[in-house]
Amino acid sequence: MKKILIIEDDFLLGDVLTQKLKAERFEVALVGDGLKGYEKIKSFKPDLVLLDIILPTMNGYEILEAKKKDPSIADIPVIIVSNSGQPVEINRALALGVKDYLVKAQFDPEEVLVKVRAQFREDEESTVPVTSLEDAINKKASTTSLEGKKVMWVEDDQFLNDIIARKLSLTKCVFFHSSEGEEALEIINKEIPDIVMLDIVLSDMDGFEILRRIKNNPKVKHIPVILLSNLGQASDIEKGKSLGAVRFMVKATVTPNEIIDQIKEVISENKK
Repeated sequence: MKKILIIEDDFLLGDVLTQKLKAERFEVALVGDGLKGYEKIKSFKPDLVLLDIILPTMNGYEILEAKKKDPSIADIPVIIVSNSGQPVEINRALALGVKDYLVKAQFDPEEVLVKVRAQFREDEESTVPVTSLEDAINKKASTTSLEGKKVMWVEDDQFLNDIIARKLSLTKCVFFHSSEGEEALEIINKEIPDIVMLDIVLSDMDGFEILRRIKNNPKVKHIPVILLSNLGQASDIEKGKSLGAVRFMVKATVTPNEIIDQIKEVISENKK
């Protein structure tokens, strides 16, 4: 049975998450104090920690910093659950090795379950003995090399973008990123990437409109587009397919490694 430690001083939220996770047959412990939470990591040895940032006695960053220095618990994965999604805070958490970052106002408990399942799935993938992270990527189901391939990533989730950028850098592809539609279209038209990964919800133009413009432009309409979104309703998936998307991926249900696999598979299929 997988063990999950929740370090959260909002006991209403903590209790909801505890009940949800227990219903999924996880062993769960809840602590509302930062220092006690850190000590609990060492004694409970969880398989995953859900960690708030603002805590009494010891905040989430201090816990991450202390955890990183202790070899006995350094490798335990952490998902941040915070009231704030400011880029500076996300970057600080990313630098301290967190696996994912959820903003309280933007998720429901069901999404946390999906993230937890995805994390354990990725952990299972990483248990295959390999000599390096680059080898791990290359030993995926798809044998397609991304070396020299142009990958365009249109995404305003900075945390997800940073993770994917790091993983793609190991494949030696040429990586382009934009968080805005107009800028993304300019890059696509200029660089003619081999694939476009496209978020749907963006600040200036939604992904459906970007996809529509790509497919209406003879110069770039051949480029395969994967839609990657928090939206997973049947109507959204159908709309994406009708506009020409080759795949539709729901962010909360896929791991970064699975995203890389999908990129490889689509590029491989597009050669045929």
